[in-house]
Amino acid sequence: MSGAKIVLKALVDQGVDVIFGYPGGAVLPIYDELFQQNQIKHVLVRHEQAAVHAAEGYARSTGKVGVVLVTSGPGATNAVTGLTDALMDSIPVVCLTGQVPTHLIGNDAFQEADTTGITRQCTKHNYLVKKSDDLARTMHEAFYVATTGRPGPVVIDLPKDILMLPAPYNATAKVKHKSYKPQVKGDLKKIEEAVKLLANARKPIIYGGGGIINSGPGASQLLTNFARTTGFPVTLTLMGLGAYPASDQQFLGMLGMHGTYEANMAMHDCDVMLCVGARFDDRVTGLLSAFAPNSKKIHIDIDPSSINKNVAVDLPIIGDVAHVLEDMLKIWKSTQAKSDARALEVWWKQINDWRKVNCLAFEQGSEIIKPQYAIRRLYELTRGRETYITTEVGQHQMWAAQHFGFDKPNQWMTSGGLGTMGYGFPSAIGVQMAHPDALVVDISGEASFMMNMQELSTAVQYRLPVKVFILNNMYMGMVRQWQELLHGSRYSESYSEALPDFVKLAESFGAVGIRVQKPDELDGAIKDMMAVDRPVLMDILVDQKENCYPMIPSGKPHNQMLLGPVAAGTEAIADEGKVLV
Repeated sequence: MSGAKIVLKALVDQGVDVIFGYPGGAVLPIYDELFQQNQIKHVLVRHEQAAVHAAEGYARSTGKVGVVLVTSGPGATNAVTGLTDALMDSIPVVCLTGQVPTHLIGNDAFQEADTTGITRQCTKHNYLVKKSDDLARTMHEAFYVATTGRPGPVVIDLPKDILMLPAPYNATAKVKHKSYKPQVKGDLKKIEEAVKLLANARKPIIYGGGGIINSGPGASQLLTNFARTTGFPVTLTLMGLGAYPASDQQFLGMLGMHGTYEANMAMHDCDVMLCVGARFDDRVTGLLSAFAPNSKKIHIDIDPSSINKNVAVDLPIIGDVAHVLEDMLKIWKSTQAKSDARALEVWWKQINDWRKVNCLAFEQGSEIIKPQYAIRRLYELTRGRETYITTEVGQHQMWAAQHFGFDKPNQWMTSGGLGTMGYGFPSAIGVQMAHPDALVVDISGEASFMMNMQELSTAVQYRLPVKVFILNNMYMGMVRQWQELLHGSRYSESYSEALPDFVKLAESFGAVGIRVQKPDELDGAIKDMMAVDRPVLMDILVDQKENCYPMIPSGKPHNQMLLGPVAAGTEAIADEGKVLV
């Protein structure tokens, strides 16, 4: 069969049901095969970056592989931002890129680019298929590489002649690779050591990351079981939200630069830290030399390169977090390990004192909508529904992480490592494709939304009722905040002087537009948004001067946080009779 037909057969055998892509000359043989089959849906995006973000949203909300199809040259180079985003956040994506015929490679042919060279640093692995006999195995191997170990994006560069020439389909969907065999089970002796360390801890903390979610829903349940068995406090990274129920009393909230006061203080003062599927990135650690200075650190991760990369740990355990947590729980119970009840009681008393600071408090008046209030109302009015949240990047992203509670994994999609503005809306399209009956909301800023707003056309074409919840402050909010705090309030190029009328913009695409200007209009508008079975663009005019707190200033340790005006002076404000939300 033709190479293009082999590509489609391999995708079907891998269980792929949707592709996000954009056609061009080099991949027309694949599009011709797509036309002649009904097993795989294709979503025509309006920009290749959006195709990868949509595949990321699909992958993160399902645990499956997201698949992208783009043409050669600019098609491939436009996908680079999405591929880098997927690499940083460990998202399994297989990206098929067209390439000029093999005999033209290196001749600067029309729409030629060195795709494997360009993407080498922003993929987990990439392939250039030069022989038809290699095509089928390469397709299946790419899925194996993307999903095993630490997940990530894989590129397969497909010359046009390889897609047209006949080739054998001589590979099975299950690949056994000779050299790439990630370690899944953890060292039992080290797990036993970890149990002893944790049982003797006086100020323990569990610090979880996106690796828990990548490991599957079983890992989140195991983490919850272990935390409840031990009675230890739990904090999560931005990428780990949902891995432990936000409504649980043992959850301290997110940690890091805009994490909660109690989570960051507990991290700073802990004596034993159990890091599960996180990588000690700079937005979490703050000043490295002062990061949890008096703690013993246990690090569970499937990626050996993440161990001791940023923070030296006392006890590394390489393995899939679900397997390691399962063994840890068994050993804890079989050895009848017990936490130091008296020390834990004192530790929780200290944590609850930090909680009284009420670091996420804000004051909502009757005239101007606070962005935190808008997210809180969205959260309250969507509880009880199957809801998936995506975000763009900036202040709204941090407020969403702080004020929207996630009790389950795979319902929170955001750009963590790369911080990609324009991620949220196409990601929401991918989520909606995977969950057609669910409520999917992109919490956005007006600046981020305009990065990929052309995807409104995609949402309307495929009748995807994605909701865009724009917190419109007319600024690149996080840029403005840093300019205020660090650059003498010199707001250089962070104000948007020419914004579209988002209601008319939505209507021009065939979507629904809603504008909200007052706090008392918000609940009704959110209910209207949810009631419409079409894409909705909700333009919420919020306080332009609101900053995102708490905040660890760059280069400072966890115990030197900036608190917002309400949290820092909670008692005084309460005495004045103002409303604390």
